[in-house]
This record gives sequence, C-alpha cells and structure tokens, in this order.
Amino acid sequence: MDIQHLVDRLEDLIDEGRHVPFSRFTMIDEERALELIDQMRISIPEEIEKAARVLAQRDRILAQANEEAARIVQQARERSNEMIDREAMVQAAQNRAANIVEQAHQEAAEIMRDADNYVLGVLSNLEQQLSKAMTVVRNGINSVGATSETAPAAAQVSSPPAAQASYAAPAPRPMVEVGSRTEQK
Repeated sequence: MDIQHLVDRLEDLIDEGRHVPFSRFTMIDEERALELIDQMRISIPEEIEKAARVLAQRDRILAQANEEAARIVQQARERSNEMIDREAMVQAAQNRAANIVEQAHQEAAEIMRDADNYVLGVLSNLEQQLSKAMTVVRNGINSVGATSETAPAAAQVSSPPAAQASYAAPAPRPMVEVGSRTEQK
C-alpha cells in the first residue's frame, strides 16, 4: 500500500477523533492508529524495494550505454583499419572515431546523470514521505499518550483526599504543531 495513502488515513483518523472540551486534546481510536502504523511499517520496505528497482534499472542503462560505446569504438577501429591505405582517409576516420567515442562517452555520462537525478528524486521523495509519516505517527502517539495522561487527572478529582496525595501528575509535554492544530508532545 502507498505510504502517502496510509499517512492520509492516519491524518483522517486524527481529524475524526473527539475533541476534549476546554483543551487541545483529541481522543482517537488507538487500535486503528496502531493498525495504520503497522501498515506503514509494512509499506516502507515496498518503497525501498521500488528505489532498489530504480537503481537496478540505472545500472542496466549504464551497462547498455557502455556496450554501445564499446560497439561504436569497435566499429570506428574497423573502419579506420579498412582505410589505412589512404593517408587522408585514415586521418578522417580517426577523427570521426574519436568524435563517436567522445559522443558515446557524453551520452553515457548524460544517461548516468539522468539516472542519478531520477534515483535522487525518488529517494528524496521517499525521505520526505517517511519524515512526514514519522511526524504524523509521533504526533498521533503523543496525542494518544496525552489523552491517556488526562484520564488519571480526571479520576483524581473524584478520589478521596488520601488517594490524591499518592498520585503524582506527569510532567507536561512540549507542544508540537500538526497541520493547523497544536498538539502536546
């Protein structure tokens, strides 16, 4: 499954959560959130496999370019050997062979640059998606954690004074901005 789709589903889950009145907290279905996180863990290796296929394709294209360059060089050598009897023709053939070799090297270098740029783009996109996914996951986990931390505080209000004295409230967590909302980290 596409990692971006999973991130969208996790964001929808957070958006669908119930807002806790008079706070910035949102309650979400923990089971659904954990299920989405598990699906993301499964999906990430698929994205890496896609990148590996792109790298393999780049290597295959480079091998083809090198074979083509070798073939062109061999053809140029054969032509120059056939024209060795004529001095002027030999010089022209050698110049042409050098141009063909140079052109082949330039084409191979261009193919290599294009393949590297494509791979870099795919990997950068994957890195951005993974970073976004990790931010969303962390915020979801923190949101769930913050929601569970508010539950003992509510129970404390209705507890007898002896129970209140034994309970220590957890330290507040720093706030993290998610989209247009601010979540507690």
